[in-house]
Amino acid sequence: MSDTTLQTAPGRPVRLEPTAPGFWMLLLGVCVAALAPLFGFLVGVMVERPQGDVAVDPLYLGLFIGVVVGGLGVLLAVLGGVRLWRHHRGQAPQRSVEEAR
Repeated sequence: MSDTTLQTAPGRPVRLEPTAPGFWMLLLGVCVAALAPLFGFLVGVMVERPQGDVAVDPLYLGLFIGVVVGGLGVLLAVLGGVRLWRHHRGQAPQRSVEEAR
């Protein structure tokens, strides 16, 4: 296809809109909050337990660190949700397709 064919292609024009602020922060926070305890548990299981007496088992330590990182992910998701909420509250309602014609 040449460039002229792409420019004269029939159809509805595509209008790209940027993502609202806070969306990616919310998405990242939810993913981190969901996966961090699982990865902490996985790392704790993979680490070999020392032979002698230990103060904290590596399984518990890995799970604890995963839960702390997951808590930070929840905090990140809440902050992203607040930014997203404030962005959508500040906008005027959009017109429908029938009103635009």
